[in-house]
Amino acid sequence: MWTLFCLLIFCVSCTASSGDRSLEFQRCLSGCRVAECHPGEFPLALRLTLWTCSDNCAYLCTHAVTDEAEERIRLNGSSAARIQQFYGKWAFWRFLGMQEPASVIFSLLNLWAHVNGYRLLRHKMPSKHPMRKLYLWWSCINANVWIWSSVFHIRDKPTSEKLDYFSAGLAILFSLFVALVRVLHLYRPPIRKHAHGFPPRAPPYRGLAIIFSVLYICHVSYLSLAPRFDYGYNIVVNVVVGMVHNFLWVLFSVPFTPFQRYPSRPNSRGFKPYPHSLYGTQKSGKWRGTPAIIALLTTLATSLELFDFPPWRRVIDAHSLWHLATAPIAVLWYRFLVQDSLDDGWAESNIEFTSN
Repeated sequence: MWTLFCLLIFCVSCTASSGDRSLEFQRCLSGCRVAECHPGEFPLALRLTLWTCSDNCAYLCTHAVTDEAEERIRLNGSSAARIQQFYGKWAFWRFLGMQEPASVIFSLLNLWAHVNGYRLLRHKMPSKHPMRKLYLWWSCINANVWIWSSVFHIRDKPTSEKLDYFSAGLAILFSLFVALVRVLHLYRPPIRKHAHGFPPRAPPYRGLAIIFSVLYICHVSYLSLAPRFDYGYNIVVNVVVGMVHNFLWVLFSVPFTPFQRYPSRPNSRGFKPYPHSLYGTQKSGKWRGTPAIIALLTTLATSLELFDFPPWRRVIDAHSLWHLATAPIAVLWYRFLVQDSLDDGWAESNIEFTSN
């Protein structure tokens, strides 16, 4: 699900763009600071979202320069001028102090998808399923991503930027961890009935969890302590982790997967449907290609970012459309997790699963 998902979250924030380097923008900015910066005159919405007079002048001048460019384009054709970015961003109309209201709304839509997915997992997954707690943690971590994504798009500040990046990095790394646990069967081993005198073994994934925790701490420490935030390193690390994650799920999906899909079914490598499931809610096997489909859909959604364009009516841009596209993909992913958890390959007549 995260093949290039991380690439969009970790896009490089430019310290300067052609728009804010232009002479007309700098002149506008200087004049605005002299004429407009009067203490105590800010609307409440701007004060609550931490706008300063300097920020407000940059916003006003951004739109003034963009207005002039659009007018030149209208009168003389597209070759006469072009719409520019300012500080690495297009000119967006703000709303109630929000810098990018469309991205905020669509981030909240993704938040809803994960909150609803959390409820779905709690109500549909068996209470003693060995992956239940990891999936619930995964859901909470992803919900946290979209909270900070919303905050970041409300106001792009150094703190909100880091919280957005670090929460997304945690979600990407934890997604890989969950994929390894599920695909390689590293969850808590089942306890056989009547096996008295043998204490339950610790989950095999504990050692892996320690390794991943150390990697994440090192990753955040480097980005936090470096003289400048290393955007290039950040992108490369998260894209690689996301690609490995997707590769595992695609291998899980293909008809001749090298992985045994379920612990109690040695021949669970094909697509052959089984006549019944453990809970009788759906036929087994028909949905096993879902992770590969989700990987494809995520890649297609990501392509929106590759064809970046000035925002339509200064509201909707490629990045906000990408946020819009990921919400239904998350809904589809939760359905797969539930369907996978209900397959009868998770249980044998003489085995019971214990809670983690």
